[in-house]
Amino acid sequence: MKLLEERIQKDGRVLNEDVLKVDSFLNHQIDPELMQAMGQEFARLFANEKIDKVLTVETSGIAPAVFAGLALHVPVVFARKNKSLTLPDNVWTADVYSFTKQTTNHIMIDKRFLTAGENVLIIDDFLANGQAVDGLLTIAQDADLHVVGAGIIIEKTFQKGRQLLDERGIHVESLARIKAFVNGQVEFL
Repeated sequence: MKLLEERIQKDGRVLNEDVLKVDSFLNHQIDPELMQAMGQEFARLFANEKIDKVLTVETSGIAPAVFAGLALHVPVVFARKNKSLTLPDNVWTADVYSFTKQTTNHIMIDKRFLTAGENVLIIDDFLANGQAVDGLLTIAQDADLHVVGAGIIIEKTFQKGRQLLDERGIHVESLARIKAFVNGQVEFL
């Protein structure tokens, strides 16, 4: 997606050989027009699939997932990283390690929002090591959902996430695919 690649080039900051910071438009400050365009692109990429719900993990996955859900005309369900007083005990769970935060989150989704046999599209902001998507796949398997695919905003192809999803037979569509970070610059695949 050329619009996204241009925005990454303009406003993304390469922090080291593994980390790209896109907090000025994706995951701290959010550009709603860019989110809308990405949501429409995901709807186009998965137009041949029957999708009942979009599934993501809080926090950075919510905005792109909502716009994808809007374009697809389906609800969005997000996995919480922290249990609140209002979240019941009847939840689907998985553990997800965050490379950038160096922590493991125990993600959870209220069982009332997922029905066995539903077709879900997973949306996430980054695909690096594949841990967030893998956690959602665990929940989907436990809840007896059919995952039609994973829509990724930014894929770092030099890390193992895509390989992990390919091995599990998941159809992946990434809007921007990064080959490497060289001398503080992004090289796209």
